Amino acid sequence: MTTAANPTATNSSGAKRLYLCATGEVAPGTALKIEIEDLALAVFNVDGEFFVTDDLCTHGPGSLSEGYIDGDVVECNFHNGQFNIRTGEVVSPPCIVPVKTYPVTVIDGRVTIEV
Repeated sequence: MTTAANPTATNSSGAKRLYLCATGEVAPGTALKIEIEDLALAVFNVDGEFFVTDDLCTHGPGSLSEGYIDGDVVECNFHNGQFNIRTGEVVSPPCIVPVKTYPVTVIDGRVTIEV
């Protein structure tokens, strides 16, 4: 787990950009848990493309960043439900509620989201 340093910036529209991690911190096919402000997030690297979801599984106390990753699907380490990393949609039960995803922008080698 990483806690982001220098975590925020506000743009002209008032949206807050959160800087989560450097791209080099998340190898392809892996995930990294980031705790920032009141969020626990999972940053995924799927073949060099970055995706961010809530880290907590919608079915139970499992951490998605600690789950098994196969392509663009993550399997929760608690009850083995699966989610599409790109969309947050449920791939396999027992999960029935999609996991929240965040639009990602990579800026100067840093993974960021806007909230």
